[in-house]
Amino acid sequence: MERRDFISTTLKIAGLGLSTTALPAPAAETRPESRLANPRGAAMPGILAPRLKPGMNIGLIAPASNAFEDSDLYFAMDIVQSLGFRVTPAPNLFKRHGYLAGTDQERAHDLNLMFKDPSIDAIFCARGGYGASRILPLINYQQISQSPKVLLGYSDITALHLAINTMTGLITFHGPIATQQFSDYTYRSFRRLLLDAEAKPLVAEPPIFETQPGRAERRNRLLTLNNGKTQGRLIGGSLTLLTHLLGTPYAPNFRDAILFLEDVNEAPYRIDRMLTALYLAGVFDQINGLVFGKFTKAGVSGPSLSLGQILRERTADLNIPVISGMMIGHIEDQATLPIGALAELDANAQTLRIIGNYLI
Repeated sequence: MERRDFISTTLKIAGLGLSTTALPAPAAETRPESRLANPRGAAMPGILAPRLKPGMNIGLIAPASNAFEDSDLYFAMDIVQSLGFRVTPAPNLFKRHGYLAGTDQERAHDLNLMFKDPSIDAIFCARGGYGASRILPLINYQQISQSPKVLLGYSDITALHLAINTMTGLITFHGPIATQQFSDYTYRSFRRLLLDAEAKPLVAEPPIFETQPGRAERRNRLLTLNNGKTQGRLIGGSLTLLTHLLGTPYAPNFRDAILFLEDVNEAPYRIDRMLTALYLAGVFDQINGLVFGKFTKAGVSGPSLSLGQILRERTADLNIPVISGMMIGHIEDQATLPIGALAELDANAQTLRIIGNYLI
């Protein structure tokens, strides 16, 4: 179930208690200004979290929407364990509040608690959906900066990635959620970045395709829209969520960044509208490079520009490297990317490589 589907559906399933011992849930939290590690949103120096190791204790949270069925959350715990980790469900993991996974205070509490608790080594998100941006004012950014941990997720989790990196400088990871099956590609990318912590890894490259007579790559073709080679901090995620944060204290510093964008269930005109918003806001004048991932399930009704036309038109006058089609987004074969790490984009060779440190 994707983000837009969740927004249009009212959840009717009551949350059930965990059979697993979970961390206690204290009273609802509010945000004093002292919790803002970076109140003015200036560029922050990078903070690195420890790399993942087998046997680590992973905190599982649902900071946006929840799964419809409790069985999906037990499945998510099984996925985490299948990766070689222990798992601790957040106190409010099974809560539901309409299309949200509990109230804003409950979801913010779980995120804050997982960063604060020294027994939790890293934090995985059970799913995206909608609602992460609602808890941004309730997050204890000062605590996060003092106890950096891997945070993994994508889609609506983009709001958390961008806000946390903006406010603290912590490098977090745009990658799979726990309620999905990992394809071979997804697991290799996850392992390469988070367990092996390879030096200068290529990221988001298409899976190997063996050309045969009458067979050529079609689904995962890369397209260079503007040639060139550049370096910059890697930031991005869901186009909808990034556009949603423009003008807020949680928007990223775009200066000299390599920006990557993806989305799902957005018609071409809506993608056009959001890219135009970034264009008019001067975002494309600030960045060093632009990477488009996948824009899946972009339904068309009536006359429309194609997605390819929109991407070409919105980038035609940019004097920066631009490529499209990388393995980023709501797709089965999904890359893991470190948000805030120094990267190199070579649009001529059609590669994206992490060249800076991203874990310790």
